[in-house]
Amino acid sequence: MGSITLVTGGARSGKSTFAEQLASRREGTVLYIATSVATDEEMRSRIQAHQQARPKTWQTVEMYRGFELLLGNDDFHQAGTLLLDCVTIMVSNLLLESKLDFERCSMAELGPVEDMVRGEVGALVELVRNQHKDLILVTNELGMGLVPPYRLGRIFRDVAGRVNQYLAQAADEVYLIVSGLPVKLKWGQQ
Repeated sequence: MGSITLVTGGARSGKSTFAEQLASRREGTVLYIATSVATDEEMRSRIQAHQQARPKTWQTVEMYRGFELLLGNDDFHQAGTLLLDCVTIMVSNLLLESKLDFERCSMAELGPVEDMVRGEVGALVELVRNQHKDLILVTNELGMGLVPPYRLGRIFRDVAGRVNQYLAQAADEVYLIVSGLPVKLKWGQQ
């Protein structure tokens, strides 16, 4: 039976490094699920730096939705651990993909979009549970900062915050990373 570990913290707190250390200690191979999309040169450089830092034995798949497609991926079936980095980028991609006018939409119009985001996250959790894989998720803690001054930022913070709460409840273990140091918030069942 697989386990789910959530690693959260602020920007540049060391979340990815800690998650990669956790994954490297697990048995079996690791499948890295990269959710970033290269939209500009800076993002391409960041993606390249992350790729070069990962162990060469890890396989990588770039996706942020449609996780049921992993069932047709040999690397998925061979992997004992999946590491998804990062949930907040995934949420951002899904929100922007919806093409909703976030500055003008009603709260009622937001509901189906948030349901779609939650459905993608829930599908991944169900998939790894059903396939008995370990899953390590990296996400940003968004609730400790300032309230964003623009509506899309507030919507993103709210949706990502609720997704993080869902994942923390579903997870067996949760870590908060502060200045590179892990603080364990939830322990798995012994």
